[in-house]
Amino acid sequence: MTRRIVGTSLLTAAMLVCTHASAENAAQGPSEYQVKAAFLYNFVKFVDWPAARKEGPIELCVLGKDPFGGALERVVEGKSVNGRQLVIHRIGDIAAARSCHVLFVSRSEAGRVSLIAKKVHAWNVLTVSDVDRFCERGGIITFLMEGQRVRFRINTKMAATAGLTISSKLLQLAVVKPEDKEKD
Repeated sequence: MTRRIVGTSLLTAAMLVCTHASAENAAQGPSEYQVKAAFLYNFVKFVDWPAARKEGPIELCVLGKDPFGGALERVVEGKSVNGRQLVIHRIGDIAAARSCHVLFVSRSEAGRVSLIAKKVHAWNVLTVSDVDRFCERGGIITFLMEGQRVRFRINTKMAATAGLTISSKLLQLAVVKPEDKEKD
C-alpha cells in the first residue's frame, strides 16, 4: 500500500510537468527529461543528508551538457522542500559540485563517471544519471528506460558511502537487480 502511495505521488509529480508543456507536447505527454526532472525534485524529498548539509538552499546541479532544457526550472518553480528553497546550477567542473546536494551527471560526462562519483561522495552529494551502468561505476541513482517508462535503480552501498540515507519508501519503488534480491 505504501509503495502504491509513494509511486502515485512520484507519478503525479512527474505528470504535473505536463501542465507546463506546450499544447503540442501536452497532447503527447511529458518528455523523457520532463519526467526525469520531476523525479530529481522528488528524490530530494526522500533523501536525508548529514546535519552539516541541512542548512540553506537545496542545490540541484547538472554537470556537463544539460539535457533538461528548462524542465528543471519549471518543476521546482515556487517549490521548497522542508522549508528550504531549491536552486538549480549548471556546472562544468567537478570542483563546483562541492555545494550540490543532487548532481545529475549528463551523458557528455560518461567517460569520467567513476572519477566524478569518487570525488563527490566525500561531499555528501546524491549522484544521479542516465549514463549506462552508472550505479556499477560508483553512482547512486541510475535512470532506466523500460519502453516509454522512466524507472530508476539505487546503489544503496554508494548512498551509505556518501553519508546519505535513502527512505525505504523510495527504495521500494526502485528497480532491483536479481543479484541484489539474492543478497537480502
